Amino acid sequence: MGRLDGLVAIVTGAARGQGEAEARLFAEEGARVVLTDILADQGARVAADIGAAARFVAHDVASPEGWAEVVRATLEAFGRTDILVNNAAIVRALRLEDTEPELYERLYRVNQLGVYLGMRAVIEPMKQAGGGSIINIASVAGLKGAGSLFAYASTKWAVRGMSKAAAFELARYKIRVNTICPGVIDTPMNDGNSERMMEVLVKTTPMRRMGEPREIAEAALYLASPAASFVTGADLTVDGGMAL
Repeated sequence: MGRLDGLVAIVTGAARGQGEAEARLFAEEGARVVLTDILADQGARVAADIGAAARFVAHDVASPEGWAEVVRATLEAFGRTDILVNNAAIVRALRLEDTEPELYERLYRVNQLGVYLGMRAVIEPMKQAGGGSIINIASVAGLKGAGSLFAYASTKWAVRGMSKAAAFELARYKIRVNTICPGVIDTPMNDGNSERMMEVLVKTTPMRRMGEPREIAEAALYLASPAASFVTGADLTVDGGMAL
């Protein structure tokens, strides 16, 4: 306990699933946490349940103005910014030939542009804090070819590339940038998948099960904490062996 004592974190997509698990675990470990999401009612309930160490900000990650408000609210509430988890994302299971430009742009704006905007927004407050940790959630779909996930996989490959470039640039400021590449995790993101699809995904995972949101949160905790003080530009794969 206390691995994040005195630190302040921003977690996007924190109303449910992986983001909620990350926000709760960070608070358990001593951090003060700003949760953001477009699901305002759910996000506000999670923050209220965490207690005085948490705040909620309704937030579209694809909006530069929204990011400015998140950083302003974080500094106003807690005085600093040490950790950013770019967790918010959307997925659509479509092949390239079936992916219309409007859908591709929607996934790009949330999954890729949102990560860029988030990293850019926290540079100055992290510099003022003496450094920080940015954790971008990619995917096993950003590690290998992914059938019928063209737009989603494209954005997750981009997240990994942006993270490595940012890690190189920001190391001089003691800002670390890493990615987590989850496999199939038991979150509401899977709600649109058929039972048959989920069975296939589990069968293609060597550990023969879905991961739990808490398992991703534990990986994020490591990268956020001083235990990872010499880790930057890394991809931490948490996928039950799916990418093997």
